[in-house]
Amino acid sequence: MRQRQGRCRRIQTLYEQPPRPLARFIMRVRADPRPAASPCMSAPPTLSQAFPMIRSMTAFGAARADTDHGSISIELRSVNSRFLDLHFRMPDELRTLETSLRELLTNAVARGKIEVRATIQRRVVADPDSINVAALEQAASLFRKVQAVFPEAQPPRLAELLAWPGVQAAEESEDTWREAALRAASEALAQMQAARDREGERLAAMIADRAESVAAIVAEVEQRMPQLVQEYRERLARKLRDTIEAAFPGGFQHIRGEELSERLAHEATLFGLRIDVAEELSRLHSHLAELKQLLGKGGTGKKADKGSAGKRLDFLFQEMNREANTLGSKAGGLEVTRAAMDLKLLIEQMREQAQNIE
Repeated sequence: MRQRQGRCRRIQTLYEQPPRPLARFIMRVRADPRPAASPCMSAPPTLSQAFPMIRSMTAFGAARADTDHGSISIELRSVNSRFLDLHFRMPDELRTLETSLRELLTNAVARGKIEVRATIQRRVVADPDSINVAALEQAASLFRKVQAVFPEAQPPRLAELLAWPGVQAAEESEDTWREAALRAASEALAQMQAARDREGERLAAMIADRAESVAAIVAEVEQRMPQLVQEYRERLARKLRDTIEAAFPGGFQHIRGEELSERLAHEATLFGLRIDVAEELSRLHSHLAELKQLLGKGGTGKKADKGSAGKRLDFLFQEMNREANTLGSKAGGLEVTRAAMDLKLLIEQMREQAQNIE
């Protein structure tokens, strides 16, 4: 009992330490309280709890179902796409199931190019009494007709003859493979969705890490702005003196008041337009807050918004990139220019990751 209490105190002391920046970010975006993991404390949040709605579009799933007639295998391969794009590769016996499979995938997936591959492996029966002689004669008749047109055609192998529809004594109906195909498709879909969820968690964590770097750069620029403004004012004053001396040799005593006021007003206007980046920094803060909201919820959760997290993130990163461009064009110093370049690099990295999110 004492050992257990000591172990609990050590674990609790570990989790009472200040969390790192990414852990603090994950804790802020979580909506649910920590689940209990032990009798003495609550467990830390997992990525699946921090990013419950972020899902990747790249995944793979495969499953097989057995029947009395053989087995059927279903493979699902999903890659990035702007919309939901389904492609089916299956034998003719399963063509009637395409509508059901399409409905199954449409209800579960919002975006991505998904390739569905289905194969049938018929059971080979060694009992001679189970062979349908009439079906074999039909296959032989078809082969003779083909050989009459193509004399060099090779006869089918035994396995191909046994796999010929109707050769086995057990007759295959339209629903022979339906239940097995849907069962295998459901299992393959569950595997694919689980893989998409895991990949989505990793993508969201990478975006969150880049978002922290963006926030740090924005905070540094805000901290440096007063000094940069003062330095720019000094450069502006020197420029005004040089300009006035070049236009009016002899000093300020030859300049009329209205001329000086007009020139100063013009330069002050240019100064205000060039150096004021408070609006851009404020919008970047707003975009970062919205980014945390999207990473935490991935959308509103409504049916109409299913799969909208990737589109929303892509649009948000476009707006952030626009603000970074404006910040760079208004840069009043080398520090702001470098900060704008770093922001553009980080935003582009986040946008590339968002291209993989459903």
